[in-house]
Amino acid sequence: MAEVPYEDSQLYKIRHSAAHVMAEAVLERFPAAKIAIGPPIEDGFYYDFDLPAAITDDDIKWVEKRMKKILSQRHAFAMREVSPAEARAIFHDQPYKLELIDDLVNGRVDDNGAAISEPAASLTVYTQNNFTDLCRGPHVESTRDINPKAVSISLRPPAGAYWRGDEKRQQLTRIYGTAWRNPAELAEHRRRLEEAIKRDHRVLGEKLDLFIIDSMVGKGLPLWLPDGATLRDTLERWLRDIQIERGYLPVVTPHLGNIELYKTSGHYPYYADSQYSPIDVDGDEFLLRPMNCPHHCRIYTSQPRSYRDLPLRYAEFGTVYRYEQSGELRGLTRVRGFTVDDAHLFVRPDQLLDEFKGVVRLIQHVFSALGMSDFRARLGTRDPDSDKYVGDSSLWETATAAIIDACEELGMDYQLEPGEAAFYGPKLDFIVRDVLKREWQLGTVQVDYNLPQRFDLEYVDRDNERKRPVMIHRAPFGSLERFIGILIEHFAGAFPPWLAPTQAVIIPIRESHNEYAREIESMLKSRGMRVKADLQDRNMRSKIKQHRRMNIPWLLIVGDRDVDARTVSLRLRSDEDLGAMPLEAFADGAAANITNQGQSACLNRTQS
Repeated sequence: MAEVPYEDSQLYKIRHSAAHVMAEAVLERFPAAKIAIGPPIEDGFYYDFDLPAAITDDDIKWVEKRMKKILSQRHAFAMREVSPAEARAIFHDQPYKLELIDDLVNGRVDDNGAAISEPAASLTVYTQNNFTDLCRGPHVESTRDINPKAVSISLRPPAGAYWRGDEKRQQLTRIYGTAWRNPAELAEHRRRLEEAIKRDHRVLGEKLDLFIIDSMVGKGLPLWLPDGATLRDTLERWLRDIQIERGYLPVVTPHLGNIELYKTSGHYPYYADSQYSPIDVDGDEFLLRPMNCPHHCRIYTSQPRSYRDLPLRYAEFGTVYRYEQSGELRGLTRVRGFTVDDAHLFVRPDQLLDEFKGVVRLIQHVFSALGMSDFRARLGTRDPDSDKYVGDSSLWETATAAIIDACEELGMDYQLEPGEAAFYGPKLDFIVRDVLKREWQLGTVQVDYNLPQRFDLEYVDRDNERKRPVMIHRAPFGSLERFIGILIEHFAGAFPPWLAPTQAVIIPIRESHNEYAREIESMLKSRGMRVKADLQDRNMRSKIKQHRRMNIPWLLIVGDRDVDARTVSLRLRSDEDLGAMPLEAFADGAAANITNQGQSACLNRTQS
């Protein structure tokens, strides 16, 4: 049986209803408060308020206690349809609700005049106890469905939020909550939150000397330290080698381009709000590139193409730049400059299906090798009621059908998401679930008939006619910065040995063992391992503690017996002591672990 979408689940209704109960309690605590919106979210709900005074911990405790009291009284959630005039009368003293009513009644348009929502002739409100909210639902039938004896609610500390996400508008107080079906689910949620704090990539990034954000360089512009750069380089080399094996051709393009390039592609002004201002250079306007695909299109047009040349697969680790509001920046997962593991495939229509399947298999291989096997696919299609997309609708239908055919031939489940397409074509996104069961949108593959048309891309077919190629956009990682941030949290900084910036450290017990430690270091480096000998004048135990804290997979401790027998005493970062083993055996076992991309630092004793 297919999983019920979250928006249709009982848990969604519980959380949506709990948000209304929280708003009721807050209004009792702050009668002069103005209410904004309060939706369910992935693990709970929130509500935004314009409060007459700063909220305190005591207020939060009072609100939570009052919520549980309201929930115990079994109030029905009653829905009724009202006219716009009735709605304005109900919310006459609530300016944020009045603005929402106006938008619903008049319909909304974006900055380009495109319709976001159609005008509504009537509205719906929900009432429970003494609280009424403008809402389309859904809700539980009664607060008895979220009785505190059957479900636990926990309020998180308040945070700031701009009205409608606009930093020029009023800053509101956002209060978060979480609601579950039973206390056991809440306990598991709290455990995951605690684990997430331990795994925070911003904390681990500093602790493990991977990256820093420097205020003089700028917010959202990470600086990669040697170990972080090594991790990044390892990922790049690995994917580059895989791509070359699969027929990709490396290209390199500039970090900026003439504004006419992005006007032709449609990225400007479509992404104007997230682009940096044009730069005047000798009377011409240039942009820091927001996308790599227009550059690759121009490489394609640099010479005539025959049907025999296709498919052409151009790959580039290309850095792009987007303006993100300061409040939205977060470590590596939300930055202003990031490197996309980008590739663009130019194919004949008869090659599209096989090439698309090849890209999907590549993405599946990447996730599997990185221990991220729990993922699902989401097919983003065009919203027929929106004007934000470019290109002929028949081409969109052809592209969407090609993606569906590929998914079905691969036996891969996917979920349709209308309105989630790129502006130039449908896309298949891969949603990965990490060890904490959090979902991240990572790899993506898109079919595009529009950019080839905009850039007048052609090839000469076997019948000597000029034809238009189809374009496939793909990025298994999405962006290196975000992907590494997620990897850090997924592995809690304890990367598999093949990815670890330093794979082994040799720790001599005394100074007299330093020469043997250097010999081991040289021997392992000659086999391609990233190793170092710790020859500092410090206590052995303090060295072990430090390198375990830095999550070094293998600690090789050497003393008199090891020097005499040419062994190493192996200790894992987990502090598991594997005892003495011949140096050659360790080298062979470690090499096999790295080559096979083992997910743990354990060595098979029969192997080593």
